[in-house]
Amino acid sequence: MLRVFCGEDGRGGNPLGVFLEGGDVPGPRRQEVARRLGFSETVFVDDPQRGRIAIFTPGAELDFAGHPTVGTAWLLASEGAPVDVLRPPAGEVPARADEDGAYVAGRPEWGPPFELAQLDSAKQVEALEGPPGGHDLICAWAWIDEAAGLVRSRVFVDRMGIPEDEATGSAATKLAANAGRPIDIRQGRGSRILARPLGDPTRRGAGGMVEIGGRVVLDELRAEPA
Repeated sequence: MLRVFCGEDGRGGNPLGVFLEGGDVPGPRRQEVARRLGFSETVFVDDPQRGRIAIFTPGAELDFAGHPTVGTAWLLASEGAPVDVLRPPAGEVPARADEDGAYVAGRPEWGPPFELAQLDSAKQVEALEGPPGGHDLICAWAWIDEAAGLVRSRVFVDRMGIPEDEATGSAATKLAANAGRPIDIRQGRGSRILARPLGDPTRRGAGGMVEIGGRVVLDELRAEPA
């Protein structure tokens, strides 16, 4: 099990299960395995040389997600098999990794169609007892320090079987594209996501790729559940 997007002190981070030999888990079993593991996402690596992967939440398969691609890029590098590109169903995801973490780039339109709800203050984000307006796929956020690009966010994903996500890279791509600038996101109980638009900075919220990344920690090795 990995934790992806950990804070500087090693706290937080979103748990992730990765099957490096994903081909050993047949396609029809994958959703059940992901449900039984109970992580917000589980990755099955089908071709490590080509970076071909499949990503599942407890309730659905995803075409792209942030912390699964970041965590997989880091794990492959730590296993001596680094990749420059990962290939989830959404498309080619440029990747780079070092001993502490990894970075990937994706398009804001990939992944779940999160709504973005800007609140007036970080305190309002902290005080939420559930998703604003009862929405089932939403990122609530506010500036902690706008000049410094520091953001507080919470992401609610009931539609995918995840009441509240600890750290959400695909939502971070949308936030950074919307801001049109690099941002430093503090999410969940102590997670940190760095995100920056690539390409033309004048094309706010439109097109292009966004790089996301952060610290990754390996917590334990776990066998597939019977």
